Amino acid sequence: MHIVLLTAIAMVAFAANSVLARLALSSGSIDALSYTGIRLASGALLLFAMVQFSRRNGSLRPLGGSWAGAAALFSYAIAFSVAYLMVGAGMGALILFASVQMSMLGWAIAKGDRPGALEWLGIGLAIAALAYLVFPGLTAPIPLGALLMAIAGAAWAAYSLIGRGSKSPLIDTAGNFIRCLPLALLLLALGLAAATPSAPGILYAVLSGAIASGLGYAVWYLALPRLFRITASTVQLTVPAIAALGGVLLLAEPITLRLALASAGILGGVALALFAAERRKR
Repeated sequence: MHIVLLTAIAMVAFAANSVLARLALSSGSIDALSYTGIRLASGALLLFAMVQFSRRNGSLRPLGGSWAGAAALFSYAIAFSVAYLMVGAGMGALILFASVQMSMLGWAIAKGDRPGALEWLGIGLAIAALAYLVFPGLTAPIPLGALLMAIAGAAWAAYSLIGRGSKSPLIDTAGNFIRCLPLALLLLALGLAAATPSAPGILYAVLSGAIASGLGYAVWYLALPRLFRITASTVQLTVPAIAALGGVLLLAEPITLRLALASAGILGGVALALFAAERRKR
């Protein structure tokens, strides 16, 4: 499958995660611990089934992925869910994706992959457009919430960088989720001890875990080895704009001039950065 299509599918999956988390956590239909536990557990179960059904002789496949990948995945998932309770959606998106961008950029530069002037311009334009998109909802965040969202971004950056070495995306993604399963079940038990989630909350968590996370992350791991580090970080700046469009289509949120301008700025900045990176690598 073409790398552009794979990357686009992954970005839509990431945006779906944001929309599902907004639906579940902001409505109070499920608590953060139960949401994270169900999300990780459902992803692990679906991916395990897919990996095993792909075996013709019926034998169990060896566990793929790594403990480092699982640690990054779990850290991202729990930090994101808890931070979402303390940080508004706009500020959360800004902190999360700025953290992802800075973490992956820093690693790329440390490895000698330095962006050119046009790439910096494109990245700067995309970040500025993202800030413009979320600006109306920005308020000073609770420090702990901001810290957790920044940690979530750094953890996701680590998970993405680990994925660049994946030779078997589906098996590796399944292995990472399965390694998270004991802690996922612990989170679920703690959440259920405090409150009982509603059916919609459980459904949102399952959709997020099995489809948007499980399958979406496998597609991302399939695309990552063919993306430059800087490219992999930059394309993720499109996620807030896609999530905002999802809010328009699924949540009946209004289409505004700010959304249109910001989306154009984000996509234009990302396109400029990718074009410049492609020219630099030739």
